[in-house]
Amino acid sequence: MLYQITNKKQLSENVFQMDVVAPLVAQARKAGQFVIVSPDAETGERIPLTIAGADPEKGTIRLIFQRVGKTTALMAEIPEGGTLGYVAGPLGRPTHIETFGTVVCVGGGIGVAPLLPIATAMKEAGNKVISILGARSKELLILEEEFTALSDQIVIVTDDGSYGRKALVTEPLKEICAGAPKPDLAVAIGPTIMMKFCCEVTREYAVPTQVSLNTIMVDGTGMCGGCRVEVGGQTKFVCVDGPEFDGHQVNFDLMMRRMNAFKDLEKRALEQYYKEHKCKIGLDRK
Repeated sequence: MLYQITNKKQLSENVFQMDVVAPLVAQARKAGQFVIVSPDAETGERIPLTIAGADPEKGTIRLIFQRVGKTTALMAEIPEGGTLGYVAGPLGRPTHIETFGTVVCVGGGIGVAPLLPIATAMKEAGNKVISILGARSKELLILEEEFTALSDQIVIVTDDGSYGRKALVTEPLKEICAGAPKPDLAVAIGPTIMMKFCCEVTREYAVPTQVSLNTIMVDGTGMCGGCRVEVGGQTKFVCVDGPEFDGHQVNFDLMMRRMNAFKDLEKRALEQYYKEHKCKIGLDRK
């Protein structure tokens, strides 16, 4: 079975959004869950992607991904109307949604994408939602319009000051946590180092914090053990026990060491792919 891409657009230099026909996933999915996808059903690498949205009536799910390795480079080149070879899900435990009061949602880089359905569900449950979105520059900021529409308050920060405040996301997070009343819950999704420092801020103010972990993953069913992390001194599997955990209990330093294990291989695979890749419409021909 092939999964058709009904809509596709580029959100920034290396970030792409696609709507994929997967009716059963669209009907069953809840905020916080993910799918395992592959551009080729037979030989392609399987990667986890959070479901950024869904339209049960159309039978489509929305995926947002960053071009980092060979597989995501392949997906970036699939045109609208093309297909993915494999989509399995929804996987993982859904986000626990209830009326907490004030929820501060912090997203960094591509982490803004998986944060969107969570922030939306929190708002629909009656919470006041404060969103903090961060990126290295204005050109790399994604989904600002969507978050502006759902948030009671939104703060934009960029590393270089090209848009919003020149700051890291931890700066406004600290200000909000120090305010009165402080938030009832924080949700942080982004690079591992960002989530670590967000949790250090919220721990200081005793604000409960959920993080969504995107680790190395193969099967997505708890069998391979590749996604294991340490939470509260115990081994957990992100694919079946998560992807969300109490951020104050996650061993981020251990997670970062494991995440870096295949960085060189990933880089070499991408370089080799571009070296061997030939333009299919003849633009590389004289």
